Amino acid sequence: MSETSLTPPSEVTPQPSPSLFERWRARIEYQGLSLAIVCALVALLLLVGDQLTSSQIAAQQLEDRLVVLRQVLPQRLYDNNPLSDAFSLQDAELGAVEVYPARKDGRLVAVAFQVSNIGYGGPIQHLIALDAEGRILGVRVLSHKETPGLADKIEVSRSDWIKAFDGLSLANTPLAKWKVKKDGGQFDQFAGATITPRAVVKSVLQALQFQVRQAERLSAQQQEAQP
Repeated sequence: MSETSLTPPSEVTPQPSPSLFERWRARIEYQGLSLAIVCALVALLLLVGDQLTSSQIAAQQLEDRLVVLRQVLPQRLYDNNPLSDAFSLQDAELGAVEVYPARKDGRLVAVAFQVSNIGYGGPIQHLIALDAEGRILGVRVLSHKETPGLADKIEVSRSDWIKAFDGLSLANTPLAKWKVKKDGGQFDQFAGATITPRAVVKSVLQALQFQVRQAERLSAQQQEAQP
């Protein structure tokens, strides 16, 4: 009978006890603190990035606004900076309206301001310029969410529809005509998209009426601007 050799069991190497840092890492407090630090760093990076780009974005927005402003306010009409000379008027109908005054030799020759109305897809923002006699110098759409290819004809890059307002005023266009043709007015509507041009016509009329209501205050602003 053969003898079975018995191998003594291998010795188990003792593991070192975890360090204080390792024990701390395993605690829920450490994980929460780590997450908070990461979030704080991300927020700091976003803040720094915003600070670095905000001035560039503001400058670009100012340039874009100036480009549109020159489309409705011919630069030959004024010698001031309408954007830097802007002021706000509180109106009973439109609320606070920022006015961009165009002056020539200190005399107010025109004003431009924004008006908004709800179209089919949401608010339609317009920039409208009027001369001192209340005639429309130009109308441009600043932003909208109307249906592409159908109601976006309000953009001057899509059609000349919006140029139909040029030269009109409350004096040469009866109040009843400030509607689309479907409603008995004189302005064309778009096939399948009446709500959009209707909102634009309403905004233009509101701009003309705003200038009439605020005539005295606009005149006062002109006198304040004179040396």
